Amino acid sequence: MFDVQQIRKDFPMLNGKTMHDQPLIYFDNGATTLKPQVVINKVCDYLTNYSGNAHRGDYDLSHEVDVQYEEARSLVAKFIHASRKEEIVFTSGSTDSLNMIAYGYGKTHLSAGDEILITVAEHASNTLPWFDIAREVGAVVNYIELDAQGRLTLENVKKAVTDQTKIIAIAEVTNVLGFQAPMKEICAYAHERDIIVVADGAQSVPHQVTDVTDTDVDFLAFSGHKMCGPTGVGVLYGKYNLLCETKPTRLGGGSNSRYNSCGVVTLKNPPYKFEAGTPNIEGVVGLGAAVSYLMEVGMDNIHAYEKELRDYCIEKMKALDNIEIYNETSHGAIAFNIKGVFSQDGASLFNTYGIAVRAGQHCAKILDEFLDVSSTLRVSFYFYNTKEEIDKFIEVCKKGDDFLDAFFG
Repeated sequence: MFDVQQIRKDFPMLNGKTMHDQPLIYFDNGATTLKPQVVINKVCDYLTNYSGNAHRGDYDLSHEVDVQYEEARSLVAKFIHASRKEEIVFTSGSTDSLNMIAYGYGKTHLSAGDEILITVAEHASNTLPWFDIAREVGAVVNYIELDAQGRLTLENVKKAVTDQTKIIAIAEVTNVLGFQAPMKEICAYAHERDIIVVADGAQSVPHQVTDVTDTDVDFLAFSGHKMCGPTGVGVLYGKYNLLCETKPTRLGGGSNSRYNSCGVVTLKNPPYKFEAGTPNIEGVVGLGAAVSYLMEVGMDNIHAYEKELRDYCIEKMKALDNIEIYNETSHGAIAFNIKGVFSQDGASLFNTYGIAVRAGQHCAKILDEFLDVSSTLRVSFYFYNTKEEIDKFIEVCKKGDDFLDAFFG
């Protein structure tokens, strides 16, 4: 498919050492990803050579900024197969995008008694805004039940939907359990009932082909930093007619075409009415470079290789009797614990050997109601990881018993 060793050369951080003088093994890609040199170069190029403002000036430098900024928008539209680039709104990340959907669309389209459906596996960014909007307008948040493994199924969606359901807001791939939702089928069922579907794509868009035209999803949110791009930049995709109905949550320069002293304001058309103020220009052009890089590697290649890594790791972990795996059959991150070891202590153990993993509740703080465990360790792979790194990870897993002996005798 591709040469992973050659790809690793593109990422400067993989060529250094950790504070413990160990080669970095980075298994926290669900939180953020490392950045390839091409993205670093693109950001530095903007800051060095054409660091003007966007959509503001009538001079050559500003024109160059506009060209690069809008080229990034076109690249993102192509990447997710949007029907037009005007359906791409640049935000500060998935959290910002989901808040814009909740407050800009949900608040103006929901009424008392209306229902919002989510799951207990959702990230806080796709939970807390809906809680708040429900309180404000008198709507209710209810839950689609997960199956015994933790999957969201169409059958359970059908069981949960009522005549009051107006919005279904779900992760396409959940950030802890890592299961893939049947988005196309859910959207088809929802649209038959005039229900809007909001997808949190933070854990799906970086790892697989995303086709919003095929799934027919209404809104999609994702972050640049989870897909080799800079931090502080993300995307809100929305069908154009829905973006026209969505109210901006921030107003200011760049979002309006005119206003007068009487308070009459004419907003620009999407996406510009949502991008008030000076945007994160270096972030946007960096995201454009990241998207180009991912398309060159190939999202099908990335998805297949990551599945190979996950399957390899799961088989190795299953052979250990001191490891508890919570989502053996899923597609994304692996949630687990070392038996008898608190998750943060486990993360510290891995850190000693230069291995970065996540520990805690992973911003999914009601998932413990399903898992019946308060916190977990999480390993999440990206296409620059290797089986050799997994082998080293497994060796540290085996040291969990030594860790217990050292602290508890």
